[in-house]
Amino acid sequence: MDAATRIQLDNIRSQDRDLQNAAYAYLMVATEQPVDWAYEAWDELLESLHDEDNKVRAIASQVLSNLARSDPESRMLKDFDALLAVTKDERFVTARHCMQSLWKIGVVGEAQQARVLDGLAARYTECADEKNCTLIRYDIIENFRKLYDLTHDQTIRERALALIATEPDAKYRKKYGTLWRGA
Repeated sequence: MDAATRIQLDNIRSQDRDLQNAAYAYLMVATEQPVDWAYEAWDELLESLHDEDNKVRAIASQVLSNLARSDPESRMLKDFDALLAVTKDERFVTARHCMQSLWKIGVVGEAQQARVLDGLAARYTECADEKNCTLIRYDIIENFRKLYDLTHDQTIRERALALIATEPDAKYRKKYGTLWRGA
């Protein structure tokens, strides 16, 4: 890992929000493509999912999701539950940032896709009594749509539509369904 990347990984935990924001921006751009330092940062990022600072948790979850493309050992298959747990974070903004990045894991391979879809489908069902259930469900269906758009796998579409059909409120069924227009 080069020195610049090491500094940015350290800056994730900075109390200076400008440094922290710059670290986030740097790492998100850096991990848009496979990187050779993924495993040097992996365990550190996993630990950061439990940091007392919710912004650190959010950044770590998003960077880990991006690092799935740099994971030839398929560590994400065993570590995915740690990310899914962040979608239940006490700070909803943190949970949502994590949730909105999970689709990136599903495009890496078939096993990762299955893991993401199964985890999100379970989360869709279990969030029924949560305060922000409708936003959580919208984000889940949006993850399905992003995966579908990249893979054109009809089973993803069918699974998303089946989840939408379980929504008891017609208003929200319609809202979630808007994500599937033109598919």
